Amino acid sequence: MKVRRLEALARIPRLYMRTAWWGLMSPRLSEKEPLVIVQGVVLERGDEVPRVLLSVRADIQGWELPGGNIEVGESSEEALRREVREETGLQVEIIRRVGDYITTGFRPHRARVYLCRKTGGQLRASRETPQVEWCRVDRLPGTLFPWYREPLADALAERAGPVERTRFQGISTIAQAISIDLRMRWLEGRAR
Repeated sequence: MKVRRLEALARIPRLYMRTAWWGLMSPRLSEKEPLVIVQGVVLERGDEVPRVLLSVRADIQGWELPGGNIEVGESSEEALRREVREETGLQVEIIRRVGDYITTGFRPHRARVYLCRKTGGQLRASRETPQVEWCRVDRLPGTLFPWYREPLADALAERAGPVERTRFQGISTIAQAISIDLRMRWLEGRAR
């Protein structure tokens, strides 16, 4: 166990340098248009409290909503269904668009978030997301990246229409993400 922890910690400098380039330089130097991603708040009705599907990515570790990039020729909805299936093994039906979450600062992008429900498939991890779990919405893990709390709250609020929110990711957000990543690595993904 100690060896795995040390190996995981030894990979951090290279990983963080690559992430810094991706977040600070790539949007400004090589991307012609702002990045648009899709993410799903996949809910499952539990006995008393709904559960939400969360995943942990293989790179910067922390719990997040499943989703990803839109491929050429795909609609946002097609991309979301494909990404959720690839990352979690589940097929989903989109219920409604929750909103667009525009991020400025570190890694500027627009996250288009949808409320979904599971329609089929078998929950499984993937190369991209080595951990996937259903979590009660009243017991979200402390290692959930903080920028996912607002879209989750908006999805549960059942608003009349989609929202548009802007948020700035600066040094404090980066520090929170690093703290979560280090806890996940040290506890080998068991941090809740």
